[in-house]
This record gives sequence, structure tokens and C-alpha cells, in this order.
Amino acid sequence: MRRSRITNSLPEIHLSKNWYLLTLFETLPEVKSLLEKDSELTAVAGLKYKNLETSVKECKGDFLCYTGKMKFSPEEINAIGARLEALYTGNNALGKLVKQHLIPSGTYILIKEASEKALLRKAWEQDANGINHTIEVYAEGKKPNYPAIDSIGFKTTAKSYPVLAYDVTEVVRQEKKNANLFFGPSMHYALQFLEVNERSEAADYEPMISTVNKAAFDRVKKIDWNKFKYTLILVPGAGPDSPERALSEGGILRCRVAALRYFEGLAPYILVSGGRVHPFKTKYSEAYEMKKFLMETLKVPENAIIMDPHARHTTTNMRNGVRLLYRYGMPMEKPCLVSTMRSQSYSISSEAFVNRCMREINHVPYKLGKRLSETDVEFYPVLDALHIDADEPLDP
Repeated sequence: MRRSRITNSLPEIHLSKNWYLLTLFETLPEVKSLLEKDSELTAVAGLKYKNLETSVKECKGDFLCYTGKMKFSPEEINAIGARLEALYTGNNALGKLVKQHLIPSGTYILIKEASEKALLRKAWEQDANGINHTIEVYAEGKKPNYPAIDSIGFKTTAKSYPVLAYDVTEVVRQEKKNANLFFGPSMHYALQFLEVNERSEAADYEPMISTVNKAAFDRVKKIDWNKFKYTLILVPGAGPDSPERALSEGGILRCRVAALRYFEGLAPYILVSGGRVHPFKTKYSEAYEMKKFLMETLKVPENAIIMDPHARHTTTNMRNGVRLLYRYGMPMEKPCLVSTMRSQSYSISSEAFVNRCMREINHVPYKLGKRLSETDVEFYPVLDALHIDADEPLDP
């Protein structure tokens, strides 16, 4: 299999995956115009740009001085949320945004019980806190949820670090001097720190329907789903311990179990799930390497393999699998299989794993079905999986 390109700098992908509401603010002309004409919101943009200017003049060796000025304070978040609610009407540009984009996308589905106006505000609050979190982890060195694999790539205690903070701030100052959208400078600041940390994982292989998943995606509408008991066979990733090794023993064995189920005719697809996770800042993608092994060694055709190269944990193996099912137009009512090794299989079907999902991603993205064997268990997709996880910028 010819090696596919990993996209290393796609800020628009990071933006849309992490902060979807802000993507809509930027890309929908009527919405953008409405926001840019509002004096209260443009004043926020002006203040944030002024913070960039004062930072490069005054902060000197205090890197927290640079970063702190670019985060949104609780008071700012609240005031902007109130202003968005005040601007909202059911029939104006913001109303159309909520009805035609925000709700259908499912990206804020866990707050779907809110009114449309309240949903707009809550989505803004989530995005603002997500920007703050990204700055805190990748500019200030705050511990992420999984420090061993997701931490900042620099020592913030090094004497040279305030120089980097200054340099990033100065670049953003130059690039955003004409920013009129209230969130622009802070959002760009967060994206710039992701870039200098070489944390482009959320953009890997995107857009997948025209790259690594094209052959499988093009086949979806041609499948007679009545011929298959399951929609797909999900294979969770397993990263190697050594930075020189591309595919772990666990990944190899899980692929073999999944291939057995595929050639038994249980499902038309195998979905391999796992990003560039272990060890820290590895260049190898678990999903890519599993796909390569399935094709080259086990002779599974490429158009039967779907990649999720973004999941970083077992919880998100499950969640991202459901997302791809939905976005690729596959049946959501049919069960799927998780095929893996015994210990992980029983972990996934345990109450402890349900609790872990709630703790880490605030929902359970599946409902369990029957256990077929020591290595195979059924699950049914749950649309709560579409909700953006605001405190995991590498795989939101």
C-alpha cells in the first residue's frame, strides 16, 4: 500500500473539530457580517488585539503574562454569551446557524435540551473554554488528561521559554492586526501553540473521504446491508512501546481476529482505530499501520477498511467509530462488533468502562449487545458520540 500523507498544518481542520461554532462564525457570510458590525463584539476583538500589542512591549520574561492576556476571562465569556443571546432571533443569521448547522451537526448534542438561543450561548461557552484549555496545556504547560502522551513539548521552566512565548505572540500580532471577529486573536493564538508543539494529530489524513477512506467511502452506497449481520468490525488500536516499531504485537493480533470475522462474512467493513499515541509524539499512526497489515499480510481489500487515525484511548476508539458510521451514511440501527483480545474485550463490556466513558468524555457512545466469544462483543451506536470533547484538542 502506498503511504498516505499525514497533514501537518491544517488549522481549519483543528478549528472545525475543536470549535465548530467558531468555524460557522467565520465561514457563514451573513453570520460573520452580523458579528463584525456589532460594536460590543468588535470591542472585544479590539481589546484582544491590544493585549497582543501590550504583551510584546511589557511582558518580557514572564510567559504567563503573554498567555494570560489571550485567554477569555469568565466575565468575558459571560458577557459575550449574553450578547450573542441578545443578537439572536429565530429568523436572523444566528437563528439560521442554529437550525441549519448547529443542531443537525450533533456537535453539541449533549446540550440539545437547551432552547435554541441557550444552545448558541452554551456552544460559545464550550468553545471559549476549549480555547482556554488549549492555551493552558500547550502554552502554559498545564497537565492534560493524559500527561504521558499529550503534554506540551517544551520545558516552561527553561530560560528560553519566555522568548518562544514572545515570538508566538508577535507572529499572532502581525497576522491578526485586521481581525474583526471577537474570538479571532485568541483562537489563532491557541492554534499557533498547537502548531509550534507539532500537535497536528487532529488533522491527520484529512479529508479522509478523499484520502485514506476514499475506497471504502465510495462503496458505502453500493452495499446491500441486508446481507450482513453487522455494519462493521471495530478494531481498537494498540501502540508499541518502542519508537522504532510501527505496529505492536497487540495491533497485529487484534487485526487477525477482525480479519477472521470479516472473511466469515459478518460485516462489509473493518474499522481500525488509533492515532499517533504511543510512545510520546510517535510518528506512527496505529490505524494506518493496522490497515497496512490487514491489506498486505491478511489480504483484506482496501475498500473494506475504514481508518480512524485520531482516537487516543479506548473510549474514543468507540466514540470515533460511531462518528464515522454516522458521517459516512451507514446504518445506525444495526449492531456492530468490537473484535480485540480477551482482556480488552471484557474491559469494554464492563461497568468500569461505562464509568470511564462518563468520566473522560461525559457520555457513553454505545449500547452493548451480546457477547459472541472471548474476543468479540456486539455494540449499538449512540449519537451522543457526535459531541465535541472540549478538553482533548488532539482528538476532540
